[in-house]
Amino acid sequence: GALIADELARHHHDVIVVEQRDIAWGSSAASTALLQYEIDTSMTDLARQYGESDAVLAYRACADALPMLADIAQGIRDVDHADMDSLYIASRRWHARSLRDECAMRERHGFNVELLERDALMQRFGIDSPVAILSHQAASVDPYRLAHRLLKRMSKQGCRVFDRTTIERFEHHRNGVSVITDDGMRIRANFVVMAAGYANQTWIDQDVASNRSSYAFITDPIDTDVLGPWKTTLLWESARPYLYMRSTGDGRLLVGGDDDAIDIPARRDARVQRKAARLRKRIGKQLPNIDMTPAFAWAGTFAETKDGLPFFGSHPQHGSRVLFAMAYGGNGITYSMIGAGLLRAQIEKRKHALAALFSFRRLDR
Repeated sequence: GALIADELARHHHDVIVVEQRDIAWGSSAASTALLQYEIDTSMTDLARQYGESDAVLAYRACADALPMLADIAQGIRDVDHADMDSLYIASRRWHARSLRDECAMRERHGFNVELLERDALMQRFGIDSPVAILSHQAASVDPYRLAHRLLKRMSKQGCRVFDRTTIERFEHHRNGVSVITDDGMRIRANFVVMAAGYANQTWIDQDVASNRSSYAFITDPIDTDVLGPWKTTLLWESARPYLYMRSTGDGRLLVGGDDDAIDIPARRDARVQRKAARLRKRIGKQLPNIDMTPAFAWAGTFAETKDGLPFFGSHPQHGSRVLFAMAYGGNGITYSMIGAGLLRAQIEKRKHALAALFSFRRLDR
């Protein structure tokens, strides 16, 4: 929501931001913020579903979004943004062939990747896996601070931001739409962008994504010499759901995964400590020489689409002036950066290369 509002405001649109909770206290607070061009669905699998050109288009758009996010982070500062590499390991011996095929396709289309076989992987990272793809384009950020600082800057520049405000319904007009809040306030706009994370699904009577419970923990700061390559490298794996890890600016390690297929909030919250222990055990098998004692653990609702791609744009149920931003999956922040430009193009009645692939029309293919 903050990234899309910022994109619109910077291009001279009059923007009002309405948030049901406190600012950034939804998915932004829970996000582990691994910024990657790599999509949860591999390029080879996307090519089989939608054709190679569309698969490459989606991956390249994510790669192009990373420097855009870096520019925003540098412009507002103090959001713990850092450039990283990304190491994608084969979780099982029989995953090795698909990773080799994936790396070959990425290389063929100009992505900066290396294929690391077992010996090289052990030598450089101390990881015992059949094979891995090392991508030299990734990043990390503090999403809570990023959202807060973006909206604070926008507020200083005249954008109006209202939190603790719940939208109850829409009223459509000939040249616009009104948003009615639960306490009867009315906001009249040319367009409404719904960027409410997994809660967006309550506005659409269609199965577009599934909600999971996801878990994470973070360690106390670890000495740089002990962190070694993990100071500048994200880790994730080919198993689904996957284990992942990144470092923070103050030298902590953030570990996540072990998702539940169904999100039941009460059960999810009761499992946090047990899941943290399981995550610690799993990551400890890969990195036995690093103290992975959790200093804090948490859980959250995580939405994902069947193909790993987002949805941006209007839905037939709500007309052309209500636009949805469903940036789901592990690429939520990267997708949001793409969606900011895509939705601005739609509002300004311009074409966008990803408008069709990232639209709800994809469900009819």
